[in-house]
Amino acid sequence: MGSFVKKLTNILHANDKTCKKCNDICNVIHFKQNFKNWTSGNNNIDKFIKNTQLSAHNFSFSKALEWIPYNRFFDVKHIINDNEFNKVYRANWIDGCIGEWDNNIQEWRGNNQNMLVTLKNLNNLNNIASEFNEIALYHEVYGITQDPETTNYMMVLDDVCEKCKNVCNAIRFQRNFRNWTSGNIYIDKFIQDKQLLVHDNYEVFKKILEWIPYNKFYNNTYNAKSRFGKVYRANWIDGCIDNWDVDNQNWKRRDQNMVVVLKSLKNLSNITLKINEIARCHEVYGITQDPETEYYMLVWNEICKECKVMCNAMYFLRNFKNWTSGNKNIDKFIKGTQLLVHNQCSIKALEWIPYDRLCNIKHIAKSEFYKVYGANWIDGCIDEWDSHNQNWSRIDQNIFVALKSLNNLNNIELEFNEIATHHEVYGITQDPETNDYMLVWNEICKKCKDMCNAMYFLQNFSNWTSGDNDINKLIQDSQLSDHSYTCHALEWIPYDRFCNIKHIAENEFGEVYRANWIDGCIDNWDNYNQNWRRVQNMFVVLKSIDGLKNVILELNKVNEHRKICGITQDPKTKKYMIVLNKGCEKCNRVCNVIHFQRNFKNWTSGNRNVDKFIQDVQLSAHTNNGLEWIPYDKFYNITYIAKGGFGKVYKANWIDGCIDKWDSYNQNWKRRDQNMFVALKRLNDSKDVTLEFMNEVASHFKVNLGKNIIKLFGLSQDPVTRNYIMVLDYAKNGSLRNYLDTNYIKLSWNYKFGYLEYLATGLEHIHKNELIHRDLHSGNVLVFNYAKITDMGLCKPADYDTSENNVYGILPYVAPEILRGQSYTKASDIYSLGIIMYELISGLPPYHDMSHNNNLAIKICQGLRPRFNIKVPQSIVYLIKRCLDANPSNRPIAKTINEILSQWCYGPSEELQKQIEEAEEINNNLQTSIIPSTSLGISYKTHSEAIYTSRLLNFNDLPEPKNSDDYYKQNDNIISEEFSGIV
Repeated sequence: MGSFVKKLTNILHANDKTCKKCNDICNVIHFKQNFKNWTSGNNNIDKFIKNTQLSAHNFSFSKALEWIPYNRFFDVKHIINDNEFNKVYRANWIDGCIGEWDNNIQEWRGNNQNMLVTLKNLNNLNNIASEFNEIALYHEVYGITQDPETTNYMMVLDDVCEKCKNVCNAIRFQRNFRNWTSGNIYIDKFIQDKQLLVHDNYEVFKKILEWIPYNKFYNNTYNAKSRFGKVYRANWIDGCIDNWDVDNQNWKRRDQNMVVVLKSLKNLSNITLKINEIARCHEVYGITQDPETEYYMLVWNEICKECKVMCNAMYFLRNFKNWTSGNKNIDKFIKGTQLLVHNQCSIKALEWIPYDRLCNIKHIAKSEFYKVYGANWIDGCIDEWDSHNQNWSRIDQNIFVALKSLNNLNNIELEFNEIATHHEVYGITQDPETNDYMLVWNEICKKCKDMCNAMYFLQNFSNWTSGDNDINKLIQDSQLSDHSYTCHALEWIPYDRFCNIKHIAENEFGEVYRANWIDGCIDNWDNYNQNWRRVQNMFVVLKSIDGLKNVILELNKVNEHRKICGITQDPKTKKYMIVLNKGCEKCNRVCNVIHFQRNFKNWTSGNRNVDKFIQDVQLSAHTNNGLEWIPYDKFYNITYIAKGGFGKVYKANWIDGCIDKWDSYNQNWKRRDQNMFVALKRLNDSKDVTLEFMNEVASHFKVNLGKNIIKLFGLSQDPVTRNYIMVLDYAKNGSLRNYLDTNYIKLSWNYKFGYLEYLATGLEHIHKNELIHRDLHSGNVLVFNYAKITDMGLCKPADYDTSENNVYGILPYVAPEILRGQSYTKASDIYSLGIIMYELISGLPPYHDMSHNNNLAIKICQGLRPRFNIKVPQSIVYLIKRCLDANPSNRPIAKTINEILSQWCYGPSEELQKQIEEAEEINNNLQTSIIPSTSLGISYKTHSEAIYTSRLLNFNDLPEPKNSDDYYKQNDNIISEEFSGIV
């Protein structure tokens, strides 16, 4: 309870204890409040610590020392004597160093709990500053503590290397000294001295020694006797050190289970000489001890004499004892090729291939002297050495290979060279029944000199038939001419690989059907599975054909945008059928349009105009995602959030989420953001929506994917009111107007410029597409982390008739020429943007203190514009003036505005910065707040007849629009104070 009261008291009285220097509650205040809660027991130390804390304003808390009770350390161990009298210790600090102040719990939050620190005795308590400054040159000092046994005061320092000034590899090795021993002081010192010289990762890789327990080796076998003594070979389980793993706070290792050489050290007195001698030709990893002989042994890598590293030849050499062909000539020939392969990038060696690693062996050809067989090689050919598993990694498992008997075992090389000129030879095997030795090679295309599609098809000829020799030949010729890596050949497709077969039309030869092809068409060859990779469950068209002549005729006349997949046969009618993948005429492939089109029969909105609108949009969505009809029961948690001029807006969760891309495997749309928030805009009186209105929305849809435009996902319908609903991207911060009401006082000039730039970018995109928004106001600007424009072209009700030629909108944002009945233009959108600029800069809605009636419309035409009640830089005022000019031709275009705002955001001129600083100073020095605010945001009183929802604006006899007489003469505000009183 006492702790809670203390924290509560700190919070309640914090405002009375602000720092005089910072004019805020800074770190000094937090430290000062805690002075009464600790003491070192020594006045000099207390004073020294407090002085460091009293200078730690703002972000300089890391320079403050603290008093650290000794019981906050554990595992305190002596590590070195700094001099004759001064011992240095290493320990773990439970709390860790100060991080930052936590306002919720009114305490310092700690960093790096249980961190390692160094404790060093203080020698002169009368001159702590001198000793501190000397140590602080090389270390970060966290505080002071006292050993309760010796009563010595001790500096608490970071545990870093004095050479590197950070925690380097030498420190990491040093921290681990207590966790191992060789049992021999001389060897321990030798290894430790080597480790203390290793500061960076490069030195770890090249120079490090370590003590390696003997039980970390397996497969220990005597290898040979060299000039160094008896040599053994073994696998090292852990592998050698690579670099430090920050996440796991341990050494990351490489080459687990690697083969190493162990050599006994009989004379420990010249260990350095011995290591240096071996290190000239090898990489020495460490020292171990045989528990039986008790001999210490050096551990080093076995390398190739030619390469001076572990190369492929060495990996092959190690494996010689594990295989034999049973014939010395063949063994010698294979080993000879393996010992020539040093390069990792090009493994051309032969290998002995056990016959049981071949399957599906079939006779495929015969000459006068030998037979050739085809088979699948289960393991596939060697790719590269796998250091982790200490074995060869392989590719092309189950690869098709050719087997050909060797005729002359006394001259294998001649026969090998003859085949190797045209093929890649993998190795030699032996048929256990005939005892014939056989070369194993790849069957490649004579044209491509490689394995191409034609060869993959050729291998499969024996596995299918159409039942008609002519059609077989047609398909096979097509396949044998396909040498590319993307398949364009025909194939024979069994009829039972189709499902959902439906009649759709009739042609001169017979019926036309649509179906799902279960396997789908060939995409490319899958080397791993040694089969074709396919696009499953695709839609296809089956077209009946009578006779081979008609098949060829039909194949020749099929349009190029229809890919011919193959031929099948209806088992009932016995008619052959061409299988077509009907693609898009524009894209020459199956694009999004085709996927949408195939689904038209599966949905309806219940209104032909709405259906046509959505379908037209989908039929234009070749590369992007179109609109969709979304059933109302796909939404839940539907909550009212706002009311617009022509409908209410709701927030909801969309169960399915929006379309991402086409899923070829499942033949459906892949979706993202399931249960995402969306905005539902219900359009009043829209159950009888007109085609004209839907066409207008469709024309505006082409900016749907534009930058800083709110995305429209689709349409739905309220089942109760029958009104249609627009499904839009949801902005968590609501409209710009709502956002300003709660966040205006937090916005810097740069944020204001940023939001305006987003709007100008969006409007530029709209105008580039030759469109006009017509209802741009702060309620139609939504705020995410940036601003987006919404409600494209929806400033009129859904059942609007153009023949009425009425004006709809929010009066303060409508350009004066529009109020007088002229047509909407891009310039009228610029006027609306200018009003939004005023609103964002001032924080206030335009004309919020006036009645939005005919009188205001007259004043606007006569030159009335909203006035700032704060000081605003002249450059900004001038840009807004140009946007609000009564003459539309004088207003800048969106691209110009965007360029100006972009420059203000990312490279403001010295003049603008000077104007902003001057405005800030004037605004800050005003005695009373010019924009009243509360803890919830800005506060202002709105006139009872100020209307900020879109409505019919039917004003008559308005004067010709003009600027105020002094519009461009004065620069401090949009219009002068005198002119703002216009009647």
